Amino acid sequence: MTTNDVAKVVDTVLSIPGMNEVVKIDLKISRKNALLLNHIIERGISLKVDSKPSILMTSIPQENLQELKFFGEECLQKAGLIELREKLSILTSESKQ
Repeated sequence: MTTNDVAKVVDTVLSIPGMNEVVKIDLKISRKNALLLNHIIERGISLKVDSKPSILMTSIPQENLQELKFFGEECLQKAGLIELREKLSILTSESKQ
């Protein structure tokens, strides 16, 4: 399949009736996994200059990516890990210098 074909399939799947309906999910995960989930969401959303984003990522509307980012932030907030994530972010940025 070409890139264009894959983008059309992804767009079609995301356009299926009911895909925009809100669902309630009772999610119980450890604080460690909440922190890791947020990190994975942030890393997946951020586009690196030196890496090529997947076809799926280039097909996702910005508003959906923003919703995922808010979900990750909400997980951290509910787990009481916002401050810890900020401190870890400072440590990791300092180690790269």
